[in-house]
Amino acid sequence: MKAEIIGIGTELLMGELTDTNSAWIASRLPALGIQLQWVSIVGDDLPMLTEAFKSGMKRSDIIFTTGGLGPTQDDLTREAIAAAFGETPTVQPEVVEDLERYFAARGTPMPQHNIKQANLIPSARFVPNRNGTAPGWWAERDGKIIICMPGPPSENHSMWQEQIEPQLAELIEDEVTITRNIKTMGMSEGAVDEVISEFFGVENPYLGIYSKADGIHLRVIARAKSSESARAMIAPVELAIHDRLGEYVWGYDDETPEQAAGKSLLAKGLSLAVMETCTGGALTNSITNVPESISYFKGGLVAYDGAALRAIGVPAAVLDNHGVVSQQTANAMAEAVRRNLNADLGVGLSGVTGPGELEGKPLGLAYISVTNGKRSREMEMRLPPRQVTIKRRVPNQALIELRRLIEEIS
Repeated sequence: MKAEIIGIGTELLMGELTDTNSAWIASRLPALGIQLQWVSIVGDDLPMLTEAFKSGMKRSDIIFTTGGLGPTQDDLTREAIAAAFGETPTVQPEVVEDLERYFAARGTPMPQHNIKQANLIPSARFVPNRNGTAPGWWAERDGKIIICMPGPPSENHSMWQEQIEPQLAELIEDEVTITRNIKTMGMSEGAVDEVISEFFGVENPYLGIYSKADGIHLRVIARAKSSESARAMIAPVELAIHDRLGEYVWGYDDETPEQAAGKSLLAKGLSLAVMETCTGGALTNSITNVPESISYFKGGLVAYDGAALRAIGVPAAVLDNHGVVSQQTANAMAEAVRRNLNADLGVGLSGVTGPGELEGKPLGLAYISVTNGKRSREMEMRLPPRQVTIKRRVPNQALIELRRLIEEIS
């Protein structure tokens, strides 16, 4: 089945918003056996959108759209499909009632402009949206399918997972596609490629390699007549990857570093406290993205100058001899926060995020320390001199080092 994605909205063309939905949807299609061949962005222009749908239906079996389902005059996705199909939309009273209930639950009357979200053509049906006012559309004509989803990622992703993906899986019954993501940290993309080079270039199972903020990801995709057969095709490739890269593997599939670390903390009944200088609370934010963190996270502290670090318990001698940015200071931070917050494990992050050098040390230099008071893991990182990169990659690495220490002491 050939597919394309159309991101809809002038704000995407103007660069005011980034089209993250298309990339997210694209990453889900291989597991369904759907071949993505086109991705485009079209502004809020009715003739252009109508032509995009007409062209798409000639070359693709299925079209996914994101955006343009709101209540305003420039939300034109429904109107464009109606024009492409030559059909007239009509207001569906039951959807108007749903919209009125949605607004009533929030203590406000429904704006009259929202009624357009209740429009439907004969060749389409609504797709429920539990996170917003814009229901999606599933339209079919001449064996072609157009699936329309809202633009806000929270609405888009939940609609895909709860409504669209299960229906597509039922639709595509002739072949099963299974995907396994294996996530590594500690080796470069080129080094990983060398170690498992013989698996690349094979069509089924297919092995792809991707560089991400949390390391190098390996995606194994197998297609077969049954799930069992597809998993059997993946198994030897996954085993070979583990044999050669086992010490660098930290997670699987959609697992994040904070989830992997949290799972280990919960399994061992351990508690955690962290202290950051260079990441401005990014590590604490990542940890608390996991709802279960309330069971193991004692707290996080952010301190940028020597006086604050001394007040928290970093020895003055360490700061005087090594400065704020050093492995020794990161070690002292990890132990101080572990001890002061009465946690089993402590993490300390020290580094330079800009605007320039600090203590004669370059932008992008960072130190990580993880300790349980008896055993520790330390790491120096030299990253590109961009604050956003440092604040993303250092916490990820710290969480993976935390997980590795838990494995060592277990």
